[in-house]
Amino acid sequence: MSVSYAAILWNKQKKVYDIGVLIFVLSFTVLFFAGHAVLHPNATFETILIRNFGLLAFLMLHLILVIGPLTRLNPKFLIILYNRRHLGVTMFIMAATHGVFSILNFHSLSNTNPLKSVFLSNLQYDSLINFPFQVLGFFALIILALMATTSHDFWLKNLGPKVWKSLHMLVYLAYALIILHVVLGALQNETSPILFGVVFFGFVIIASLHVLSGLKEQPADVAIDDAKSEFVRACNTSEIKENRAKIVTVSGERVAIFKYNGKLSAVNNFCRHQGGPLGEGKIIDGCITCPWHGYQYRPEDGQSPPPFTEKVETFHLKLEGDQVWIDPKPLPEGTPVQPVTMNNG
Repeated sequence: MSVSYAAILWNKQKKVYDIGVLIFVLSFTVLFFAGHAVLHPNATFETILIRNFGLLAFLMLHLILVIGPLTRLNPKFLIILYNRRHLGVTMFIMAATHGVFSILNFHSLSNTNPLKSVFLSNLQYDSLINFPFQVLGFFALIILALMATTSHDFWLKNLGPKVWKSLHMLVYLAYALIILHVVLGALQNETSPILFGVVFFGFVIIASLHVLSGLKEQPADVAIDDAKSEFVRACNTSEIKENRAKIVTVSGERVAIFKYNGKLSAVNNFCRHQGGPLGEGKIIDGCITCPWHGYQYRPEDGQSPPPFTEKVETFHLKLEGDQVWIDPKPLPEGTPVQPVTMNNG
């Protein structure tokens, strides 16, 4: 969390993360150029450069898209989610380098503006074999540029977490455009089925992980019947681990019911930073701590500890025996609610 905006708030973890990304990029580039020199000695420097950064961006996009579901399936992967935006910006730089060199290499030899040439040099939109695949890559790059330029917390704060999250969900549209860009472009000249298999395998991996993580979260999305009820049964106290939460869905929203120090409190599950799942976090130093980036909220009022100002909605709870009941009507963000004391403390 940060009180004021800064270009990058460096810490040890971010430095290690970014150094790791840089080493990966440099190592991949060196190995790719060396391999191309052996397998394709007649290839020009520009061609190798275009292929290197295109493939590098493609692989990094796959990694970015599997991070989310992997963290839902196993919290051990949270370490690579923490600075996923840095990875996304790096991926955009690789994709932009690929795009710029492609445009300069293939569209700068005529009197037509290179950008216009991308759209006008091939108009065979009715042909599958000769489809203007570069247009697909261009629009994918625009989406990636929009995501990279709005990745900073300044945009997150001013757009709001839900709008910002919706904007960044366009990565799936960019992925679809890139898949078509590759299949209708680079793979058209391939006679070996290996590369087709690799692209298809990557898609299957991404789709499968998303389906599996969705199935894992499905129980939390089963809405509690709250029609015309002031309080509805949410769960048993035994279903909630100490300093952890049970996630339930009421009034169309996920709610996290936390157990801590013999007490129960409920808050909206949606972290105000990047929409992280608060209910998958835990109580640390008396505060609900988001598992994604460490944003914290007090369970009794949904407010971040000073000097931070983020707030989440809170909910009234009551206890009947070991059954936890919740009022499905959310209270305004940051509203104090007396925690429910458990009899067995």
